Amino acid sequence: MKNIFVLFASLVFLSGVAIQETQAQIIDGAFQRTDLSKRKPTPLPYVREADVMWSKKVWRIIDLREKMNQPMYFPTKEMEGKNNLVNMFINGIKDGKLTAYDAKNDDEFKVPMTYEQVKEAFGATARTIKVRNVDTGEMEPKPIMGEIRAEEIKQIMLKEEWYFDKQTSTLNVRIIGICPIREYYRDEDVNQETVIRTKVFWIYYPEARELMAANEVFNPQNTARNSTYDDLFLKRMFTSYILKETNIYNNREISQYLTGKEALLESKRIENGIFDYEQNLWEY
Repeated sequence: MKNIFVLFASLVFLSGVAIQETQAQIIDGAFQRTDLSKRKPTPLPYVREADVMWSKKVWRIIDLREKMNQPMYFPTKEMEGKNNLVNMFINGIKDGKLTAYDAKNDDEFKVPMTYEQVKEAFGATARTIKVRNVDTGEMEPKPIMGEIRAEEIKQIMLKEEWYFDKQTSTLNVRIIGICPIREYYRDEDVNQETVIRTKVFWIYYPEARELMAANEVFNPQNTARNSTYDDLFLKRMFTSYILKETNIYNNREISQYLTGKEALLESKRIENGIFDYEQNLWEY
């Protein structure tokens, strides 16, 4: 009797192991992909102040509606473990892995924001709006619960510093901060005639690199070679234009003194000036 019981217990145990092995062998694809959640960001070389002979801070805009930048915008909802850039930041702030900084007054990372303040910046708060009653035709108050709509982020602002390192004789760039820009219409703007653009929060880029290195970016050309957000920014795999540079006029933006085609040419002039500095140092 005892032997029968031991045999039965062994069969049950082996069946459980077999089921676990079968479940463990389930692969969502043709091959086993590397788990990027434990990946660390690429170390950046140390820069001594004495080696920097020239530097300039610039602010640039990445428009997420442009085709090359769409890997930052999609997916707007989590899909196959992937999040877009803004949702990744929001989840990081919610989980305490990232610190958001107030973007209303400056871009110097002075005032931290809580997750509730971030939700408020997205308009994700309970509020009351006026809606028309289809039966009576009267405008009546209706309470609605707000939610964070990451799809409203149509642009990303980068704050970065370009510098020339005389030790290596190279022109380099370091991203300092990232700021999502929200585009939306007010509730009373029924015809959506006036778009509102607001800076939601600033993220200190060096702090965010560890999280960015652990999140995958969809590669539309080859899904076997997906990159991470850290790779995307380090390799400058995006299109952008310069919004402003450090200047004596309170760091005014280009739009404050030029518009239209002239503003685009000024943006290009600033960018060319940065690269021309390096070229002008060489003698042939």
